[in-house]
Amino acid sequence: MKNKLRIVFISTGTVLILSALFLCLYNMAESKRAYRQSESTLAELKTAIPEPVTTTTVQTFTTAEPDLYAPYETTTTAAPELPTIELDGRLYCGYLSLPSLGLELPVASELSYPALRTSPCRYSGTVSGGDLVIAAHNYNSHFGRIKELTDGDEVVFTDCGGESTRYTVISAESVDGTDISSMLGGSVTEWQLTLFTCDLSGRSRVTIRAAQAE
Repeated sequence: MKNKLRIVFISTGTVLILSALFLCLYNMAESKRAYRQSESTLAELKTAIPEPVTTTTVQTFTTAEPDLYAPYETTTTAAPELPTIELDGRLYCGYLSLPSLGLELPVASELSYPALRTSPCRYSGTVSGGDLVIAAHNYNSHFGRIKELTDGDEVVFTDCGGESTRYTVISAESVDGTDISSMLGGSVTEWQLTLFTCDLSGRSRVTIRAAQAE
């Protein structure tokens, strides 16, 4: 009986180990695929975008109620204030530079699961409104490493009109996946850019807040 139980335990353990290994290899393959796709899209996007212009003027923002009606799964539509460029049937609103992580990524203007497999997506807001929110999968080649960002790190968003806006990371937090109020609340007056991705559990969001640089 003991031998049979030992065989069952060993077999079960082997299956679990192999399953974990398969999942790890799958995630690595997805990250590499996403990296190659992002690099290709970014190269095309940069070719189509006019010469970047750095924004140095800091805007003054007024307090406004955040828009809390849309769940994370809702596909958003690019606001008129964000110029877009269409590549392979998808609209992009610009690209994001994270110098401390050595990342530069195209940003789709609308959030959808197919788009997230290729690049980060604008979840809501605009640069001019001071409430831009960008989401991405937790691939290492996308936002899987944003938890490594620290206060003072630079983030640059260049829109499809060629205008670059610089931000400085001011905080990092974990937000519950269903807590829309915490994800969007406090923006405009406290920070003007939010980056977020799922943590490994999928239940919470690794969230980076950044303020427009002076």
